[in-house]
Amino acid sequence: MAKEMNNRQAYYNYYIEDKYVAGIVLLGTEVKSIREGKVSFNDSFCLFDKGELWVRALYIAEYKMGTTNNHIAVHDRKLLLTARELKRLEAKMKEKGYTIIPLRVFMNEKNLVKVEIGLGRGKKTHDKRETIKKRDTERELKAYIK
Repeated sequence: MAKEMNNRQAYYNYYIEDKYVAGIVLLGTEVKSIREGKVSFNDSFCLFDKGELWVRALYIAEYKMGTTNNHIAVHDRKLLLTARELKRLEAKMKEKGYTIIPLRVFMNEKNLVKVEIGLGRGKKTHDKRETIKKRDTERELKAYIK
């Protein structure tokens, strides 16, 4: 079974206000690569184009057993959401400071690849320091309790 891939950097750089689970349009070799856990979220983000939501810069490594029909590692991939969710997200994106970030890629119980996306507001530098302090104190408490 495939492991779940998380975007830890997103929680560090953004306050996540809403989360949505979206389907993603993939090729066969991309699904095989995701099952092997070959996904990287570096600088990936979501954007709207003609009323559709796309994820950009999501790296899915080429499948090592693929043939000449292997996929391109980095290209725009369409996300599948309901019309109501798309309208809600597009309205929020027009407000200043909001962005949509992929948070994790996973396979559901039907073995379909899903992407959890989050509506986030960027953190300032001092907010990031607070996040680091909070994480360090929690880590120390866990070590002290054990």
